[in-house]
Amino acid sequence: MQVIVLPGDGIGLEITAATLRALGVVNERHGADIRWTEIDIGLKALREQGTTLPEGVLDAARAADGVLLGPVSHYEYPARQQGGINPSGELRTRLELFANIRPCRSLSDLSILRRPMDLVIVRENTEGFYSDRNMFAGTGEFMPDPDMALSVRKITARASQQVARAAFELARTRRKKVTAVHKANVLKLSDGLFLREVRKVAADYPDVTLEELIVDATAAHLIRTPDRFDVIVTSNMFGDILSDEASELCGSLGLGGSISVGDGICVAQAQHGSAPDIAGRNIANPSSLMLSAAMLLDWRGQRDGNRTLVAAAVALEQAVGSVLGNPATRTADLGGALSTEAFTDAVCEAIARQPAAGRAA
Repeated sequence: MQVIVLPGDGIGLEITAATLRALGVVNERHGADIRWTEIDIGLKALREQGTTLPEGVLDAARAADGVLLGPVSHYEYPARQQGGINPSGELRTRLELFANIRPCRSLSDLSILRRPMDLVIVRENTEGFYSDRNMFAGTGEFMPDPDMALSVRKITARASQQVARAAFELARTRRKKVTAVHKANVLKLSDGLFLREVRKVAADYPDVTLEELIVDATAAHLIRTPDRFDVIVTSNMFGDILSDEASELCGSLGLGGSISVGDGICVAQAQHGSAPDIAGRNIANPSSLMLSAAMLLDWRGQRDGNRTLVAAAVALEQAVGSVLGNPATRTADLGGALSTEAFTDAVCEAIARQPAAGRAA
């Protein structure tokens, strides 16, 4: 499996290095044959090449078996005309990564929930209120005069169908329930269109239950009755907010894996940002990117029928889970005492202790 690695900014450099160390041990223990090529993006590329997303990155991503993307500090970038392109948004739109998939599973002694959470949020990934990526030319935000700012929300039938189908396919492998989250009581046209397309897709999955729920009620039920949810499908901004809420309720935003998928392309990316205030201090928690890498291996393995990659994904996820399960082997953000390097050591040791898997493909 050939992976393009884009380390990003801030703590992205540290948690990407940590994740690659873990993948190296997965290779040794499970014969996964994961290979990678690193390409600089972000602020380093801006200094050296005049752009945060150098020419050739998108073509390399298309040609690879997957992409591992570290967090980026796009708030610090200059205007696009000066080379400040948001790599995350650009990859999602240019590669048509229509679904962002974020599992949320609570850890009992870290979660504040009274009931366990085990759900997946499938978020539309290319349009919505995200004004930097929802127009063919220009942006969806503009100012007719100095005291007025307007923002356009874009919802299309095609994108709604794509993300809905991804959600229903996923639900078939889980508890067979999809909750479509919306605000159609206010956004009658745009969320009305979204729901229309979700219902069309639902007709192709009679074995999966469809529930429709307003977004503010969803935010409340994630706290009160999280066990009512299996797979949530929603638009871009709603999904972004709800997945952050769900991850924090599970224990921390730093514990959630995330992949963005399109037709034949998958990008693994930590749920959290680049945290420049702690960059270089060896205290960042690499769990989210490690778990995202495991999701990438599983996606590619399932797609190609490669049992070795699927087993490697399970091995990495289980190793991270076992280390997080012990309060003594957690990073400081979770109340532990381990540095980034020490946590990575513990994950690598957990992988090395696993029984060697077969190498069938």
